[in-house]
Amino acid sequence: MKILYAVQGTGNGHITRAIEIIPYLQQKGEVDILVSGIQSDIELPFEVKYRFKGLSFIFGKKGGVDFWKTFVKLNSIKLLKEIKKLDLKPYDLIISDFEPISCWAAIKAKKECIGLSNQVATLHPLAPRPKKQDIIGKLVLQNYAPTTYNYGFHFKRLDGTVYTPIIRKQVREVTPTNEGHYTVYLPSYDDEQILKYLRLLHTVNWQVFSKHYKKGTKIKNITVYPIDSELFLKSIATSKGVLCNAGFGTVSEALFLKKKLMVIPMKKQYEQSCNAAMLKEMGVPVIKKLNMDNISKIRKWLVDDAIVEVDYPDNTEEIITTIIENHAGNKKMNTSFESENYNLFQ
Repeated sequence: MKILYAVQGTGNGHITRAIEIIPYLQQKGEVDILVSGIQSDIELPFEVKYRFKGLSFIFGKKGGVDFWKTFVKLNSIKLLKEIKKLDLKPYDLIISDFEPISCWAAIKAKKECIGLSNQVATLHPLAPRPKKQDIIGKLVLQNYAPTTYNYGFHFKRLDGTVYTPIIRKQVREVTPTNEGHYTVYLPSYDDEQILKYLRLLHTVNWQVFSKHYKKGTKIKNITVYPIDSELFLKSIATSKGVLCNAGFGTVSEALFLKKKLMVIPMKKQYEQSCNAAMLKEMGVPVIKKLNMDNISKIRKWLVDDAIVEVDYPDNTEEIITTIIENHAGNKKMNTSFESENYNLFQ
């Protein structure tokens, strides 16, 4: 059996999840890997057959997506060429982790494409949604990487098609401790803005991870580190708590390690608004933005030692086996929730 596994390269969570999934896929057949996107800091330790620029959202400096930079970086002609170039005829199974080239190429080839990501889980009927409607954001999430059937990951299991997060082996093997500091990862905020507000919370030691620093720098009660996977895991594992966006990977690992958590959903990111709705339902404090108005809420969080308890078993093999049994060879099964958006493109 020949499998195409396509991974979104915007952000690190998709890549770290792929590192866990690929070995199980390789046990089932011959696997070709496709990566598109330009915002990841982590490389896959596997041979990548296809690399595309794809369609990436560019992080801004004020807590959200910079749509102007995203538009400038977009080359729609090249994107269409990439979709046209991808030949899916050899593949018995196509799996996409929110990767658009493979999804649109599958529609063009009239082949089944299986969604396997957190993003598809946020569209599940049982998943909590933000109170404020974001019609455009929902449409983007539905149509960015349209798939035939979906298997998703969320912060708690919803049904037989939405599983708890895949936690990488390095995280499962670590022994968490509490050395008193707080780990911060807010890539959509300007570093100076982060430092400005954290300086006000001067009784706390902060470890901030930034894309813009090349070496560790101490600034009063704040240490800023460059992005480094091992150092970041060590910081979280030894922290008292974690302050981050409402993305999926970092939040899942913080919950698994039983760390106190506060999230700031990235603006203009419907997926993160949905994640925040689920986290709030579970008892995780959520603030809309990092600003002076929310300093008091952060102070309250710092003195509250409440931890949200979760159970995240290692279910990667179960998920892959289920997908293979249900969909290998383009078999049509009704065991997963069919994507609402797929029928729009028939």
